[in-house]
Amino acid sequence: MDTLDLARWQFAITTVYHFFFVPVTISLVAITAGLQTAWYRTGKDKYLRLTKFYGKLFLINIAMGVVTGLVQEFQFGMNWSAYSRFVGDVFGAPLALEGLLAFFLESTFIGLWIFGWDRLPKKVHLACIWMVVLGTQLSAYFILAANSWMQNPVGFGYDAERGRAELTDIWAVLTNKVVLVTFPHTIFAAFMVGGAFVAGVAVWHLIRRPGVDTGAFRTALRLGAVIVIVAGAGVALSGDQQGKVMTEVQPMKMAAAEALYETEKPASFSVFTVGTLDGSREIFSVKVPYLLSFLATGHFDGEVQGINSLQQAYEQLYGPGSYKPNIPLTYWTFRLMIGVGMAAAGLAALLLWVTRRGRSPHRLLIWLALPLPLLPMAANVFGWIFTETGRQPWLVFGLLPTAAGVSPGTTAGEVLTSLIGFTLLYGVLAVVEVKLMFKSIRAGLAGTGAGAPGDPSRPGGDDADGPADGPGADEAKPLSFAY
Repeated sequence: MDTLDLARWQFAITTVYHFFFVPVTISLVAITAGLQTAWYRTGKDKYLRLTKFYGKLFLINIAMGVVTGLVQEFQFGMNWSAYSRFVGDVFGAPLALEGLLAFFLESTFIGLWIFGWDRLPKKVHLACIWMVVLGTQLSAYFILAANSWMQNPVGFGYDAERGRAELTDIWAVLTNKVVLVTFPHTIFAAFMVGGAFVAGVAVWHLIRRPGVDTGAFRTALRLGAVIVIVAGAGVALSGDQQGKVMTEVQPMKMAAAEALYETEKPASFSVFTVGTLDGSREIFSVKVPYLLSFLATGHFDGEVQGINSLQQAYEQLYGPGSYKPNIPLTYWTFRLMIGVGMAAAGLAALLLWVTRRGRSPHRLLIWLALPLPLLPMAANVFGWIFTETGRQPWLVFGLLPTAAGVSPGTTAGEVLTSLIGFTLLYGVLAVVEVKLMFKSIRAGLAGTGAGAPGDPSRPGGDDADGPADGPGADEAKPLSFAY
């Protein structure tokens, strides 16, 4: 492989790895804040202990997310300096807002939340975790605004002498029609991951450790399952709007997502399509009539442009060359994103059903503990692969081809060396992450033991909702983790 291919592989690997931690962090901090709010409002001990339990898991993930996220910035200078020079003036504003405003909120108030349990008034301490939630939301928005500019560049002028885009309207960048639909879609998808994670951990405890903290983990299971279902509905609704905007600004991506080679009016949704190896035409397909027209245009008789006609139009507009993305990859990641996400929502509904009216999950459902969190995580990853590969061959749609963005002085050997180094480093970090997570999950809720809150032998046990030992029974224990 040449330098361009290696640089693309390296960025894809490090980005997907980093994104494993992003949706968990965004959603789990909000769920933790909700649990702490429930404890503050009701005084029920189980909410306090769940807050500290899932809060600790959140801290592990955000630490890993920060470490792996730093690599992304290094790569802009290492392998993609031409791209950085082209977009730097535009990207500088949203990324500066993300670093100086959003990340500042997160880092400052995370520290206050960790060390303020027995030092800050309860209301102030609760406000700290909600400020972290605000910081994560702002961080996500500013980063998505930068990425959306790559999908639909607005609010800029092109300096031909310097060969770069220059920001002219920051408000246009921050209110780009793409980011306005991408942000809610991404946040809902993140909450599917967080809800599934909370429910999956609770299932494991309820089945593997029956009778220990049953009331608390039952609450967590049902809360997580409800979050997955509600967030799944939000993903579907926001995804519908996102599809219509995508058809407007990137019609080739929509055509590739459906393997639609010829323009159709009305257009049918492809359930399954087999095309030629060169991606030039369709061989066999199973379709739902009219559905694609509605998804793309909002009308059942709307016209959807095909790959071949768009290729001809782009050749006239941008010059000779192929403007088709990898059709099989785009087509199948789009379907895997939808299918795996729907499977996660279905499993969450199953958990709600089997635990209705006080029932306990059957021991055979232990197999849900691991795949339940992984399904929406996989859907998120497939969605991002679809989003980024469907834009090819452009880094900035219509302005900067991917081949023009790679660093001119970087060799294939240098990129390969750093790729191997990052892969080994990330392998070590994966071992650390898994060990820390499993250790914290197996430890269960703090304060368990004979006579402690959560001990089923204690009068009332954990199923008693009242604060028998007082809301502060476990407050003195510091919320921390160590290698």
